[in-house]
Amino acid sequence: MDWLTEPFHHEFMLRSLITGALVGFLGGFLGGFVVLRRMSLMADSLSHSLLPGLAIGFILAGGLVPGALFGGGLFAALAVALGAQLISRSSRLKEDTALGILYTVSFSSGVVLIGLFKIPVSLTHWLFGNILGLSNTDLWMIWGISLVVVPLLAALQRPLLLTLFDPTVAASQGIRVNLLNFVLMICLVLTMIASLQAIGVIMLLGLLITPAATVYLLCDSYPKMLWGGGLIGMFGSCSGLLLSYRLNLPSGACIVLMLGVIFLAAYLFSPRYGLLLRLRRARHFHDESLARWPGAAPGDSPGKRP
Repeated sequence: MDWLTEPFHHEFMLRSLITGALVGFLGGFLGGFVVLRRMSLMADSLSHSLLPGLAIGFILAGGLVPGALFGGGLFAALAVALGAQLISRSSRLKEDTALGILYTVSFSSGVVLIGLFKIPVSLTHWLFGNILGLSNTDLWMIWGISLVVVPLLAALQRPLLLTLFDPTVAASQGIRVNLLNFVLMICLVLTMIASLQAIGVIMLLGLLITPAATVYLLCDSYPKMLWGGGLIGMFGSCSGLLLSYRLNLPSGACIVLMLGVIFLAAYLFSPRYGLLLRLRRARHFHDESLARWPGAAPGDSPGKRP
């Protein structure tokens, strides 16, 4: 029993578990919109685009000032997202191509700025996160973003659902589609900033889309996908943290690994869309069709029918 309860005796682990639960639920909840809108490439691009914004915020503020880092990351991510739309609308390039160019250039510029200005923060810290080293200010910022993003998206579920599947019909119903898309993008960037210190630039995409993709394999309900993704994200984050504590491994990698294990289980054993269920149904229908032919035995190929 002490082996199970021992991590909860440390204050730093309790803080980390609270943070993991918050960012896990926030990322899993928002991930439902990302998966349904097929925004995975954009989410990955925006997560990598945060790096130069963090570096610029550090340079301008002269240190690790949370407000400056927040503003810098927000500016950099929005610049890449809006820049990709501008390039796609003013040239023959598609938006995914423009995103691929801009986010790699943005990420490279962040690496150069960190080295050029000798920023005394390890690049690994920003790439892979350090959930055990969060300050009180970081924790309050995560709380604040969670209290803004989750209620806002919950209130906009219905109009967002309509814009997800048919923007033309949504516009005809008086819904401001462009404004909703902008709100969704802002929420995405805020969620990334809240999760950045905990899980890092590289692992952010896994925290966003893996819980939602897991629920997508389990049910067809839109609300269940949002709230279920949040619960799976919370569980995966906390269990990944405990695993990293026991094995002395990086926390961000363990969190995404646990979410990946849960996804694999849903992919194989989902009662609705699981791979094993589909294979069993395929064999069942094959045998049933053969049984309609006189003299055919299960396992016979069509060429062996009399």
